[in-house]
Amino acid sequence: MKSSTFLALLAAAAVSAGALAHDDKSLDATKAPNGGQLRMAGEYHFELVLVRDAKEPKDGPVVVYVTDHADKKIPTQGATGKVTLVGKGGFKAEVALAPDGDNRLKGTARYASDPSLVAVVQVTMAGKKAEQARFTPLAAKPAASSEHKH
Repeated sequence: MKSSTFLALLAAAAVSAGALAHDDKSLDATKAPNGGQLRMAGEYHFELVLVRDAKEPKDGPVVVYVTDHADKKIPTQGATGKVTLVGKGGFKAEVALAPDGDNRLKGTARYASDPSLVAVVQVTMAGKKAEQARFTPLAAKPAASSEHKH
């Protein structure tokens, strides 16, 4: 086998292994830095943080932190975003996100901390295409482990 073919196969295997380390199951087993849920979105990790103790619908923060795959904070200045929350009983809320310091985008929505809640996060970083990820942010407790494998 030519060395260039071998190197190409080796690189493809490394990329595949890296992609597997970023599936939803492995991200759910990772302790998120801000206590939210992590998802991969293109070249980014999004961490969605919602209020976990609202038994009845009330106004609460909706926060998305943006990092790269090495967990380095990505500045959100000039970014835009939205979160669509969907829950039982036909509940739906759309939240506009605005930059809120460092690597975070923030908005406010009226919601209850329902484990069946699903969130779709879309973020457009300055000069980049929109990236999207789907979350079930209250379905499980945040991971206790701080291991994060790439």
